[in-house]
Amino acid sequence: MSNAHIVKSFDEELAQIENLILEMGGIVETQIMESMQALCNRDEELAVKVRKDDKSVDALETRVNELTLRTLALRQPMARDLRSVVCALKVSGNLERIGDYAKNIAKRSLVLNEATRIVSAEKTINRMSKLVQVMVADVLNAYVSKDIAMADELLLRDEEVDHMHNTLFRELLTYMMESSSNITPCMHMLFIAKNLERMGDYVTSIAEQIHYLETGSIPESDRPKSDMTSQIAG
Repeated sequence: MSNAHIVKSFDEELAQIENLILEMGGIVETQIMESMQALCNRDEELAVKVRKDDKSVDALETRVNELTLRTLALRQPMARDLRSVVCALKVSGNLERIGDYAKNIAKRSLVLNEATRIVSAEKTINRMSKLVQVMVADVLNAYVSKDIAMADELLLRDEEVDHMHNTLFRELLTYMMESSSNITPCMHMLFIAKNLERMGDYVTSIAEQIHYLETGSIPESDRPKSDMTSQIAG
């Protein structure tokens, strides 16, 4: 087998893996959007759909894992080629985790259907979700185009998600102190906000992998982290 043929076959395998990752990403983006619609519209049917769609994400991750491991075993790539395969493996894992968080939001929305609405908190959470959804779309674009500048910019953008999480944490604590009847819905809202904050973290993890893929090193500066909820006393 000629070297040119080997290179072409490897490139085709990588393209197949990337297409699967993009398919995963598209489903995950929809999960984020629909989980929030289910929450805000009290849409039980949509919440159930989000949870079912997670099986598709899991199946795609399994397929990516199989293809990447097969490629590693048969091609034994080196240098950047090796980083490409390892990066794909990690990106798919991060997307799967983001999908899990969207599924959890949908699950909690079903409980909140029967609870007192906290409209201001819902609006903040909705803004957080839209920001995270755009971050997921942008990091997938950065992954396909191997755009380091966009990937590095996403590391900074995650700070806004953290700040919104901090603000919402304080707001919900206030509601819980005002009335015991607010405790249950507020706790679920806190978990939903935390899920969104963690999604942002996984986006930045993907961004770091893109940087590593292109440069062979992780970003020099520490990832900005502004989540202060563990230090808020109430």
